[in-house]
Amino acid sequence: MAGQQVSKDLSLKEVAEVFEKIELISARTQITMLLVNLLKKTPPEVIDKTIYLLQGRLWPDWKGYPELGIGEKMLIKAIALATHTTESMVEQLYKSLGDLGRVVEKLKIEMERKSKKAPSLLAYASIQKELTVNEVYSKLTRIALAQGEGSKDIKLKILAGLLTEASPKEAKFIVRFVEGKLRVGIGEATIMDALAIVYGGGVAARPIVERAYNLRADLGEIAKIIATKGVEAIKNIKPVVGIPIRPMLAERLNDPREILGKVGGEAFVEYKYDGERAQIHKDRDKIIIFSRRLENITRQYPDVVEYARKYIKADEAIVEGEIVAYNPETGELKPFQELMHRKRKHDIHLAIKENPVKVFLFDLLYVDGEDYTLKPLPIRRTKLQEIIEETDVFQIAEYIKTREPEELEKFFLKAIEDGAEGVMVKALHSGAIYQAGTRGWLWIKYKRDYKSEMVDTVDLVVVGAFYGRGRRGGKFGTLLMASYNPEKGVYETVCKVGSGFKDEDLDKMPEILKPYIEERKPFNVVANIEPDVWVRPALVAEIIGAELTLSPLHTCGYGIIKPGTGISIRFPRFIRWRPDKGPEDATTSGELIEMYKRQLKKLSE
Repeated sequence: MAGQQVSKDLSLKEVAEVFEKIELISARTQITMLLVNLLKKTPPEVIDKTIYLLQGRLWPDWKGYPELGIGEKMLIKAIALATHTTESMVEQLYKSLGDLGRVVEKLKIEMERKSKKAPSLLAYASIQKELTVNEVYSKLTRIALAQGEGSKDIKLKILAGLLTEASPKEAKFIVRFVEGKLRVGIGEATIMDALAIVYGGGVAARPIVERAYNLRADLGEIAKIIATKGVEAIKNIKPVVGIPIRPMLAERLNDPREILGKVGGEAFVEYKYDGERAQIHKDRDKIIIFSRRLENITRQYPDVVEYARKYIKADEAIVEGEIVAYNPETGELKPFQELMHRKRKHDIHLAIKENPVKVFLFDLLYVDGEDYTLKPLPIRRTKLQEIIEETDVFQIAEYIKTREPEELEKFFLKAIEDGAEGVMVKALHSGAIYQAGTRGWLWIKYKRDYKSEMVDTVDLVVVGAFYGRGRRGGKFGTLLMASYNPEKGVYETVCKVGSGFKDEDLDKMPEILKPYIEERKPFNVVANIEPDVWVRPALVAEIIGAELTLSPLHTCGYGIIKPGTGISIRFPRFIRWRPDKGPEDATTSGELIEMYKRQLKKLSE
């Protein structure tokens, strides 16, 4: 099998060299081949750890383990200790270079130069050693898991020691890893392509790798299985209670007749609630709740844990639904923002009392050893109804079965009256399986915002900010927003939004943006506009506007509709932050192109 070798470890130097090469290129095919060559050299024993390092993490986020917990000040102190210099010198270099990774690399190169001239003064050669993936991963894990009294000293000692032993190039990427700023942009799709080529015989095996990852959201584990047992082993992967499944996604349209045509005529039409999407896992009395982004949110919803424990009539199950805040006195459903109170770390019992919730279930993915993701929706729904004891606070989402556009529209209006966002229209034919991690025409969103001239709200990513004037002087008053282009793995600008913000939104803006501000344009942002500050793609906001238009300034779908222009939003307005969505969950450039084409078609009719 490819990748077999005597050694059971991989030199960190090999990984650092790949990172360095990727920094200089942008073509995905070239990046893929660099990863292919690296994975061929990687022993199966450490392939999972290598994958995590490529992803810029120590483990999947959903495991809920601690983060590294190293701030900028501690990182500067560690660099100073490892390079025998002062913290003020490190800070001074940081101001000029704008990248702590380059700072430590420069200082270590200078140490090497000095040691060659005066080896008696600085026995540098004896300090350095060949680091391996296993060793580095182990030390970074120890840093993350160090908690309680004296943990800061432990973290500093381990990190400084690691940087001391590292070569300049290795130290650069260790520092960037610790900062969460690897700057190489290796996406999950590229890693899956590389795994398919190395272990599956070519890119034709990519769908097999992707389905396995979608059912078991741990790319390190998937890599380990395929490297040790072969591609056949991942073909048989099934959902496991306690490991989140990547959620199925929906397309969007605003014409009932067209929607029904897309799903094959007859469909389930169910309320689309304005809440937090939740994947609920039950293993006897143990309940785990994962968010849309696969974060473990169990702690926020002890009441939902009790509902699931009591009302899911199965030993093992994975069900999906929406958690919605409501007014217990009137029964009225409340907007998504009300659930933000549930995120507080203390006094969760008060949040439960002040913001009670209901659960509306809409799918079943697994029950008592049986994988339901490959079964059509009618079978999944029938089984869901069998295992759920419905109550006022834990029930199946309201829905109808129809093939009539007029009935769909009537149900849509009823959903709006009842406090929902709109409806989800879902195919019922034999091919209507649960497409984990995939957006397709089996599910279609039809929301009330689609009645606006722009047809739809969109979820865009902040990539820059501008300082305001007048009352907003000295504050960020406008944000540069971008769509996500999954084919290229980049963010393309769509508009500048400065309206819709409340005073409290503007007051909180510096605090919200601070962790993501960059001195230079992020490598994965495509922009013709330069903001006052660049922002690393991480924050998602819901935006509405008057209409989609063409602009020579913006890069979304640049040149596709008309040469020299991209797609923009006229009179954009901020609706709300979407903390439940990651940057790759944002509206894609392709979706905006299709929305613009539909808008043109509607105008011409």
